[in-house]
Amino acid sequence: MNNLLNARNLLESGNYTCVVCSGDTIHTTTQRGVAPLLNWLDTGTDLSGFSAADRVVGRGAAFLYCLLGVKEVYARVMSYPAAEVLQSYGIDASADTFVDGIINRSGTGPCPFEAAVMEIQDAHDALTAIRNKRRQMLEGR
Repeated sequence: MNNLLNARNLLESGNYTCVVCSGDTIHTTTQRGVAPLLNWLDTGTDLSGFSAADRVVGRGAAFLYCLLGVKEVYARVMSYPAAEVLQSYGIDASADTFVDGIINRSGTGPCPFEAAVMEIQDAHDALTAIRNKRRQMLEGR
């Protein structure tokens, strides 16, 4: 089975938020937002050439997928800015629904991670901005 199709099927059939596949190697998570992507980066998980299926991909998550080295990303919902980032890094992007921007979990404004990287063009700069925003959020700021 095609890796992206396998990842999509697992995303749909399981209670997962994100699935990455390459052959027989599969990583799944139920963590939300950018947390699983940051964890894979922090633990040095090699996802080069993997196919990813995710519930929601905004510009912040797109930069993290670039750093992880995946080859393609499918999302149920993906922002146009995320698709642009992925494509600029040579990563195939597909989604059920494309939107202008990702909304935060409370529905009151933009996703804080997408907003934090909206003007950034480099994945490493985006990682720094995402880590800073995450720290601020954990500190209640």
